[in-house]
Amino acid sequence: MQPLIALSLGLSFLASPLFADGHATGNPSKGEKVFAKCKACHMVASPDETIVKGGNVGPNLYGIYNRKAGTQTEYSKYGKSIVSAGNAGLQWDEEVFLTYVANPKDFLIKYLEDKKARSNMAFKLKSEDDAKNVWAYLVSLSSEN
Repeated sequence: MQPLIALSLGLSFLASPLFADGHATGNPSKGEKVFAKCKACHMVASPDETIVKGGNVGPNLYGIYNRKAGTQTEYSKYGKSIVSAGNAGLQWDEEVFLTYVANPKDFLIKYLEDKKARSNMAFKLKSEDDAKNVWAYLVSLSSEN
C-alpha cells in the first residue's frame, strides 16, 4: 500500500501546474514582478528577440536552465570565480540558482572551497519565494524549458 501512496503523491506533484515544466517550483507571474529588481543589470533576449530589456552589467539570462556557469559567449565581463565554478562543473538549476542569488559571494566561496572567491554580483535576493518565482519566470521565457 505504501508504494501506491508514494506513486499517487508523486503523480499529483507532476500534474500540478507549479511542477508542470519539471524545472521550476515557483510562480512565473510573481517572478516577472520580482525580476524588475534584476533587470537593472540583466536582460532576457533570445537569438530572435529581446524579451525583457534590461542592463548589460550582468549576463543575458535567456536559456539559463542547465547552462554552464560563466560561459555565455556574448558576455565578456564574468568574474574569475564564476568562470572557475563553471569550469568545475557548475550548471544552473533551481537549487543552484536559489543558493547563489541568496548570497553570491558565500555561494562561490563554498562551491570553490576558496575563501578568496568573489562574485561580481553584489545584489542578494534573500527571499526564497522570490528567488523561486524569478527562476520560474526565467525558465518560462526560455525555449529550452
